[in-house]
Amino acid sequence: MRVLVCVKRVPATAGKITLTADEQAIDTRYLGFTVSPHEECAVEEAVRIVEAHGGTSTVLTLGSEESIDQLREAMAVGIDGAILLETDGSEWSPIDTAAAIADTVRAHEAADGPFDLIVLGNEAADTGDYQVGVRVDVALDRPVVSGIKGLEIRDDAVVARREAAGGGWEIYEVPRPAVVSVKEGINLPRYPSVPGRLRARKKDVERVVPTRASATTARIRLRVPIEQESAVEILGEGPDAAPRVVEIFRRLGLVG
Repeated sequence: MRVLVCVKRVPATAGKITLTADEQAIDTRYLGFTVSPHEECAVEEAVRIVEAHGGTSTVLTLGSEESIDQLREAMAVGIDGAILLETDGSEWSPIDTAAAIADTVRAHEAADGPFDLIVLGNEAADTGDYQVGVRVDVALDRPVVSGIKGLEIRDDAVVARREAAGGGWEIYEVPRPAVVSVKEGINLPRYPSVPGRLRARKKDVERVVPTRASATTARIRLRVPIEQESAVEILGEGPDAAPRVVEIFRRLGLVG
């Protein structure tokens, strides 16, 4: 088994987002960085697959030099190797990102054979893009299942499970090589151990400078959403609150 997992360096989800003065980027001076939650699960899934079936795993990211921190985090929990598609740190569109990943996959597969499985997070935590996994799949002409919460390797096939809109599960069996995008909750990611971190620091990171296609869109500005204020009103305690509850229900039109 050869498994490739793709991750993205994003601001820590608990951090307060502020913009630069020109409103063209997020001000990162006071932010911590991490991997998107869906992609943490993608890394864990890749490690589990190799532990169960043997083979090798590789983590890939597109970003600046600082993104090596996230690659080493993935290697600290058991990923074997890492590839940095090195950029100046500016945001790439899903179109350009997927094209750069697909180009790198083709180059590696020409030298070492196909990746049996490419695993991505369902969407990035910062931009909310759902496109990269599907675009990588289309570029490589492989079967894809997105939004999955269950994954099983059988012979030459991948069995993927995702929640159905009306309840229950949808189950897909696709041939390998395949592309899947996983959702948070498919597993519980492990924490890197101290020995794992030490081993990760000694591993080499392959660097590739990707080619960026000419931009088809231009960013005008970013805008931080206005925070919505909320309040809690205590209606009373015990039976004394019942009349107020009925009053609220009537006001909302829930009772006559």
